[in-house]
Amino acid sequence: MFGDLLGNMEEKQKAMKEKLSTMMVVGEAGEGAVKVTSNANREITNISINKDAIDLEDMEQLEDLVLIAVNRALEKAAEKEAIEGQNLMKDMMPPGLGGLGDLFGK
Repeated sequence: MFGDLLGNMEEKQKAMKEKLSTMMVVGEAGEGAVKVTSNANREITNISINKDAIDLEDMEQLEDLVLIAVNRALEKAAEKEAIEGQNLMKDMMPPGLGGLGDLFGK
């Protein structure tokens, strides 16, 4: 019984990880001068820099903008991951437990 439950849980976690890899978020900094794309697994998939919107001679500014955009993208990815994790826990609740599923978020 518990082996089946653990196997089912592992399958659902794998499916969730695959789903998260397709969910994209974008973090921006400098009014769009730097855009960082990440999937909900918190893997950076792209960094875009608009060279017309920044001073390429000011490397410190560019580094700061990249850092800010990366952190914003990862924060959004973590939010998506948390929502999907809550949904996974709700799906795993045995039927008939009423409102206990709400313990994992709405």
